[in-house]
Amino acid sequence: MVLQLQQRHSAGLAPSPAVSGRWTGPSRGPQTGSATMLLLHRAVALGLRQTCRLKSTHSRLCIQACSTNDSSQHQCPSLAFSTDNSSTRGWRVMGTLLGLGAVLAYHDRRCRAAQKSPHIYTREEVKSHSSPETRIWVTLGSEVFDVTEFVDLHPGGPSKLMLAAGGPLEPFWALYAVHNQSHIREILAQYKIGELSPEDKMPSTLKTSDPYADDPIRHPALKVNSQRPFNAEPPPELLTETYITPNPIFFTRNHLPVPNLDPDTYRLHIVGPPGRKPLSLSLDDLHQFPKHEITVTLQCAGNRRSEMSQLKEVRGLEWRTGAISTARWAGARLCDVLAKAGHQLCETEAHVCFEGLDSDPTGTAYGASIPLARALDPEAEVLLAYEMNGQPLPRDHGFPVRVVVPGVVGARHVKWLGKVSVEPEESHSHWQRRDYKGFCPSVDWDSVDFDSSPSIQELPVQSAITEPKDGGMVEAGEVTVKGYAWSGGGRAVIRVDVSLDGGLTWQVAELDREEQRPRKAWAWRLWQLQAPVPPGKKELNIVCKAVDDSYNVQPDTVAPIWNLRGVLSNAWHRVHVRVAS
Repeated sequence: MVLQLQQRHSAGLAPSPAVSGRWTGPSRGPQTGSATMLLLHRAVALGLRQTCRLKSTHSRLCIQACSTNDSSQHQCPSLAFSTDNSSTRGWRVMGTLLGLGAVLAYHDRRCRAAQKSPHIYTREEVKSHSSPETRIWVTLGSEVFDVTEFVDLHPGGPSKLMLAAGGPLEPFWALYAVHNQSHIREILAQYKIGELSPEDKMPSTLKTSDPYADDPIRHPALKVNSQRPFNAEPPPELLTETYITPNPIFFTRNHLPVPNLDPDTYRLHIVGPPGRKPLSLSLDDLHQFPKHEITVTLQCAGNRRSEMSQLKEVRGLEWRTGAISTARWAGARLCDVLAKAGHQLCETEAHVCFEGLDSDPTGTAYGASIPLARALDPEAEVLLAYEMNGQPLPRDHGFPVRVVVPGVVGARHVKWLGKVSVEPEESHSHWQRRDYKGFCPSVDWDSVDFDSSPSIQELPVQSAITEPKDGGMVEAGEVTVKGYAWSGGGRAVIRVDVSLDGGLTWQVAELDREEQRPRKAWAWRLWQLQAPVPPGKKELNIVCKAVDDSYNVQPDTVAPIWNLRGVLSNAWHRVHVRVAS
């Protein structure tokens, strides 16, 4: 009876009249009776301790018993006995009273809790609960939830829910519309523990004199490598969830503060050839050119730099595997705009130089360049993009106009574009002449000569594992390995090889079905492999390597490609996991 009543009250139900105080177990003497009494006491104590931990919405029991307008009266269970044995009757009465006492104590506590105001928490308090050790709290609107017990039950896996630990759910629910359903909110309501303080505001940590004070708000899932300037990457478990990377978690690479530009007054200056007037194009003017759309993967030259720094110190942000993302871009083709300005191919070497509207306090703007031949080639599909995934460019990604150069390192995709010119030499920008270049592993900062090495344009073949996570645990039986692969210059990825034993044996992964055009494979291939875990294995050393259509393949180790800037890091990607016993 005690268990039946406890189960119904734990589920938020009123006690059923059908559950009576009848104790039907046979008497087995004083010793057995004492043992039974002890078990009853322990069961009731356990039940009371469990109910004291409950912090969800009020049960129907509380609503029915506390309401003064409820016409239905709460009925006490009937205390009926089926034997005349006085000793047995005594134990039954005691057991019944204990059970009834537990119910009434629980009911009384719930009624008193219903009359109290919800517990109030600050954002800082919520932030401090972000691990199983401290318990895992999240917020939705003004409500606070302790979801520690739900983490392992999350349908998308524990790692996805842990991304929101200690913070708001809204940015993550915005990525996955399935959460915006009533039954999802009903599940979440069971874990409510209080509300956010109405006086609690998001702290303003930057002064108005700070050049970064006007930077946009970023998605909390991004793994931040630097705050000022802001540089961040999506976690691997989100990176390959979809073929197209959602705008909020697209990797961000900024070199300077983000400008806040007015689209109505924006002008793009195109310097014409000698004898021709320059063009000054508004955003509306750019929209008059034929609109061109392409899917392009952008990758930072420093993607996976952290693996090089493990071998030997390098200078640069500690990018992991997430300095790469894919979007659907739309805008005017650069070749059309340059032709409008009067530019054409010439026999001598020439470069198209781009200058951004982001600048440091001295007025120095970010700049880069690409060869004129690429810029004027319609097949190269270089864009002056004003849309990203069907929306105006986000501020972090170059609003209102940026350059998109398919197949070329991200450093040449200049954001917040302000000026375009054709020059006999490449851009004199620091980021073109004194950065983003590769060197021999023996070159150090005392001997480096930046003029001796060409600027990075097309990137080498690349692949990485996004699931499972390095250091994680996989189930015995079968393992699923996921990741991405991409090669620069429009070279298509034709194969991804995966090893579970550090490279001793290999299996071919399944590539996604996204179509890639010959020599115009501008976007990545997502891949996965489902393979049996070798019997008796306690750990797996998972490795991947990609092959492109020129049969370029990734090197097996970092050492031969190490360089002082940590760029062009494309060795076999390795993940070590344990196998659950």
